[in-house]
Amino acid sequence: MSSERVVVVGGGIGGLCACLELTQLGFDVTLLEKEQAIGGKIRQVAVGASDDIGLVDSGPTVFTMRWVFEQLFEACGESFSAHVQTDPLTILARHTWGEQYLDLFADRQQSADAIAAFSSPAEAKAFLEFCAMAKKVYEVLEKPFIQSARPSMAGMMGSLGIMQSMPLMAIGPFSDLWTSLGKYFKDPRLHQLFGRYATYCGSSPYLAPATLMLIAQVEMDGVWSVRGGMAEIPKAIGRLAESKGARIRTNASVQAIHQEHYRITSIELADGEHIPADYVVFNGDINALRQGLLGESLRSAISNRIPTSRSLSALTWSMKVKTSGFPLVRHNVFFNRDYASEFSAIFQHKAYPNHPTVYVCAQDRSDSGAALEQEERLLCLVNAPAIGDHEINQKEIDRCEQTAFTLLKQCGLELQEASHSTIRTSPTEFNRLFPGRGGALYGQATHGWMSSFQRSNALTQIENLFLVGGSVHPGPGVPMAALSGRQAVAALMARRNSIKR
Repeated sequence: MSSERVVVVGGGIGGLCACLELTQLGFDVTLLEKEQAIGGKIRQVAVGASDDIGLVDSGPTVFTMRWVFEQLFEACGESFSAHVQTDPLTILARHTWGEQYLDLFADRQQSADAIAAFSSPAEAKAFLEFCAMAKKVYEVLEKPFIQSARPSMAGMMGSLGIMQSMPLMAIGPFSDLWTSLGKYFKDPRLHQLFGRYATYCGSSPYLAPATLMLIAQVEMDGVWSVRGGMAEIPKAIGRLAESKGARIRTNASVQAIHQEHYRITSIELADGEHIPADYVVFNGDINALRQGLLGESLRSAISNRIPTSRSLSALTWSMKVKTSGFPLVRHNVFFNRDYASEFSAIFQHKAYPNHPTVYVCAQDRSDSGAALEQEERLLCLVNAPAIGDHEINQKEIDRCEQTAFTLLKQCGLELQEASHSTIRTSPTEFNRLFPGRGGALYGQATHGWMSSFQRSNALTQIENLFLVGGSVHPGPGVPMAALSGRQAVAALMARRNSIKR
C-alpha cells in the first residue's frame, strides 16, 4: 500500500469511480461525503413508510453506456454484472401529447414502424436517416472528444482529418440542435421529441449544438433498468472500494480545503477535524471552488476562462401513489405543445415555465403497460431555472405544480395520492444538496457550438487538486461523470510521475 494519501471530497459517481481506481492502484484513499449516503445526484428519497418500497429513485433514472462501468470494474479485476443486476428495456420511453402515444424502442426498425403508424411513412424514413447520422456523429466523437482528457476543436478536427469529420460538417456543427432536427422532421411532435435530448445535458434545444443528436445513438446502444434502483450502482462501487482498502465516510461535511505554496495540504471538516492529503479529488460543482465555499484561497483554482453559465435545474415530486388511466411504462414523457416558451421562461426569464414538459419514471413498471393494483413509486419532473440561491417564490412553484399535474390528467393519467406520500424538491433544495450554481444539475449549460470545449478538464491551477463530476469534461450524466473520474485518475498519475522524475 502506498503511503500517498488521497482525499476525495464528495461521493458522487465521479468521486466514487476515482476512489475505486485509486485504491486499486495502491493509494491510501479517504472519501468524504456530507450526506447520509453516497451517490451524489443518484439519490433515493424515502416516501411514506420506511420500507424498501418507499425508496424512490429521485435523481438520474436512465442507465446507458454500460461499457463505461464494465471497463472500470475490469480494471479492478471484477465483473460489473456480478455486482449490479440490470435488465435491458425494450421500450426506451413512451411519449404523449394528449391523445395517442408514441413508443420508441431499443429496436430501431420497431421505432420506425411505430412512427409510421403515429405520424407518416415519410417521418419514419426521416427517423431512420436521423438515426444513421446520429450513429456517425457518435462514432466520430467518442474517442477524440468523449474519451479524450483535454479535447479542443482544433485538435479534434486535426486528428479526424477531412474524411472522418464529414459527418460533423453534414449536420452543421455550428448550428443548434433544433435547426438541425428541422432538416429531418416535419411533424412538430417528432421535432419536439428529439429536441428533448438537449435537456439530458441540462440545455435548451434552441441553443444546444447539433452534435447532441448523438444521444439518440447512446440510447439505441442500450437502456437498462437497475434492480434495486440506480442507487445500487454507487453502492456497488463503494463496497468494492472499501473491500480494497478505501475509507468511505458519510455525514462528513467539508468546511475548507487548505493549501500552502500552491499545494493542498489538508481537508478541514465541519467538526474541526483535519485530514492530511497529498492529493485531493474534488467531486462537486467547480463554481463552489470559485465562490470560495471551501476557502478563499481556492477561488483561483479554476481558470476565469471557464464559463459560469447555469444549466437546467428541476422541480421534482417523489411519490407513492395508485395510478389509473394512462398506460405507464418505466419512462414516460408528457409534452405540452408550446415547447419554445418552456425554455425562454427558464433561460431568458429565470422563471418556472407556464407550459412544462413532464417526465414520469414509473419505477415498478415493465414494458407491458399493464395497470398495477397497488401503490407504485413515481418520480415526476419538470425542468426549472437554477435559481435555488434566490428568494423562494412559493406561489410560482405552486403554479408550476398545478400546471404539471393538470397536464398529466389531461393526458389521461389519474393519481390517487395522500399528502404524506409525496415529497417535492425544488431548486432551493438542490442548491443545498449540490452548492455552487443555484441548483443547476448539469454544471454549465451546453449552449453554443464551442460550449462542449469550454468545460474544465480534470486539472486545476493547484498542482495536486483534481476535478471530477458533471461540471467538468466530458459533461453531465452518470456515465460521463464516471468517465471524468477515470480521467482524473489518469491526470493525477501523469502529474505524480512527472514530479517524481
